[in-house]
Amino acid sequence: MTVAPARVGRAWTLRFGLAWLGLWAAQLAPVQLLLPLQLEALDPLHKVRDLALVNGLAGLAALVALPVFGALCDRTRSRWGRRRVWTGGGVLVYATGLASSGAVGDWRALAGTWLIAQLGMYAAMAGLTATIADQVPPEHRGAVSAAVYGPQALGIVVGLGLVTALGGGVAPGYLALAVVLLGTAVPWLASARDPEPGPGGRPPSSAAAVRATWEAPARSPDYAWAFAGRLLVSLGNALGTTYLLYFLGDGLGLADPEGALLVLTVVYLVATVAAAWGGGVLSDRSGRRRVFVGWAAVLQALACAVLVVAPSWPAALVAGVLLGAGYGAYTSVDQALVTQVLPDPHSVAGDLGVMNVALVAPQALAPLLAGAVIGLSGYGALFTLAGLCTVAGAVSVTRIRSVR
Repeated sequence: MTVAPARVGRAWTLRFGLAWLGLWAAQLAPVQLLLPLQLEALDPLHKVRDLALVNGLAGLAALVALPVFGALCDRTRSRWGRRRVWTGGGVLVYATGLASSGAVGDWRALAGTWLIAQLGMYAAMAGLTATIADQVPPEHRGAVSAAVYGPQALGIVVGLGLVTALGGGVAPGYLALAVVLLGTAVPWLASARDPEPGPGGRPPSSAAAVRATWEAPARSPDYAWAFAGRLLVSLGNALGTTYLLYFLGDGLGLADPEGALLVLTVVYLVATVAAAWGGGVLSDRSGRRRVFVGWAAVLQALACAVLVVAPSWPAALVAGVLLGAGYGAYTSVDQALVTQVLPDPHSVAGDLGVMNVALVAPQALAPLLAGAVIGLSGYGALFTLAGLCTVAGAVSVTRIRSVR
């Protein structure tokens, strides 16, 4: 596997981060706002159930699609390179699914179009995440990984701000996000170049690639612990954020929950971006990963504790700072850590595809669990569960031995 001998340039990192900005905006603005609003209009009596089912279908698809797409990406041969062709094709499918989602008039049809959009995202992720392991040396991966997750919070603000500026209309919102997705991907796609893998650098067959991907956790205990930590922390974060719009309106009784969500998202953005870049750079300089990942997970648990102890608008703002700081530092350093525990240099995209399951599936599956918890015990129990998940994730990371 070819690895870049020196740090990638700032222009490369900027284009890479811009592509991720579009992906996150197109993913998180619908999850946070468009899907809840659309389902409330289509089926107001069952909006919580419908949101859980729509996201749950995408989450189930992620369990298969992310590893398989990654394995096939490792095997791909094309004139555009194996990583770039999956990124470009995924973005096109993603944009098509978004545009279609705004035109449907039934929650079942919405589940289908949103699934198409998510499959596109999974394909694009397969190409982009493998690029870090292909082209960035380990000592610089914390800073470059910040270009993946720093734009995540900014993407929420860009997406929510754009939808709000368009008057909150569902169909225009989806179309606008599709345009943003395509526009931010073009600079990367136009300039990206994939290094050719060396002899034996590709899995011998597609079946072997998929098989190696699914066997990776059994071959490497550190890889398995990293997967568990990412899964638990991502689940905790998803449980704590998926129903924020309903929590602000139904739980806190705020008169303008959509406006409050935008304010809370901006607070979250500032904390996330600062912590993502700061955590990634400090981790690179110190050569340590686990301590940053562990304490970042604990910060997220504290955010949940604040909402349990004092559920109020001021408490929500404090929780937004803690959650943003914890999640920002966690995601940038965890991505760097993950690339250092991959068990096979010939199946990078496939192994990262399994890791992406731990990142994406909780975002889609959490509504199923959260909806049940809210129905049985309310939002306090939901935030308690979210905090416990992040603490368990921090404990998992301490079991990794091959990375400091």
